[in-house]
Amino acid sequence: MSFRIRAAVDADLQHLYEMAKLTGGGFTNLPPDRRALTAKLERSHAAFARTDGPVQDELFVLILENIETQEVRGTCQIFTQVGQSYPFYSYRIGQLTQHSRELNRTFRADMLSLATDLEGASEVGGLFLHPGERAGGLGLLLARSRYLFIKMHRARFADRILAELRGVIDEAGGSPFWDGLAGRFFGMNFQDADQFNATNGHQFIADLMPKHPIYTAMLTESARAAIGLPHPSGRAAMRMLENEGFAFENYVDIFDGGPTMTARTDQVRSIAEARDSSVVAIGGDDGKDALVATGYLADFRAAFGKVRETSKGVVLAHDCARALDVRAADHVTHVPRL
Repeated sequence: MSFRIRAAVDADLQHLYEMAKLTGGGFTNLPPDRRALTAKLERSHAAFARTDGPVQDELFVLILENIETQEVRGTCQIFTQVGQSYPFYSYRIGQLTQHSRELNRTFRADMLSLATDLEGASEVGGLFLHPGERAGGLGLLLARSRYLFIKMHRARFADRILAELRGVIDEAGGSPFWDGLAGRFFGMNFQDADQFNATNGHQFIADLMPKHPIYTAMLTESARAAIGLPHPSGRAAMRMLENEGFAFENYVDIFDGGPTMTARTDQVRSIAEARDSSVVAIGGDDGKDALVATGYLADFRAAFGKVRETSKGVVLAHDCARALDVRAADHVTHVPRL
């Protein structure tokens, strides 16, 4: 395996910026803005440097690297506790039922209520894979490496975890949901609001977003149709989240209406099924396909490889051991490759 996951470093800034320009908008956690990306790297460095203490509002940025060429081909992020520096807003989809005895008619109205219910949860996000690498399971490597990192640093994360999926974006880069709802209160198009949020935080939402519930029947048809739907490019990511045990519990993003998936951290499949083992030997390709990780904080590394379990530990294939820089007697965390 010629790819591995590692902690982001300052030298990755240009790579992150180039990938951010390829996202096509609506990707708040990876804005094409050097200042915002530099701030993310600084937050990540601070998180990797802290070695103890309780859960705090931190960010870890991970990188997908080709170990043969040292090219950066993807990235992902983990937020330890959202909603601490700024409120973490979502729309919660609810329903109001009303009945008229005189008309003998019952009316059920879907409503969107501004909520901060998910504050305090951890979040996995910011996943982007270079278009030239969207084969061979590298998206799965990026996504699941985050769960092994959480497993290996469990005290740094909350008991609930969420993932926001990008919503429907039209060919012009606009959001039908934004145009039909929030855009009417902000006097900004979707791209400008999304960029402002990515670089300046969420306070402007608290200042201007309507606080009263919104009847979805009052929205445009295109806005209603976008509620809770992922961007077409995010459908595979949604399936991966569902395979891990995440579920859609009627929370959507306030910008583009995309679904927010949630799970109990310890019940996420890759976390619950991961095992810690000692490496008893290097060599042989007769093991089972697995995702393997090693290293503490900034030394974290993850890669796919063959793992054969024995009564005393595991035997790692040569290419996996090389990707992780692992030797006999080292410790690894591993989970079967789905």
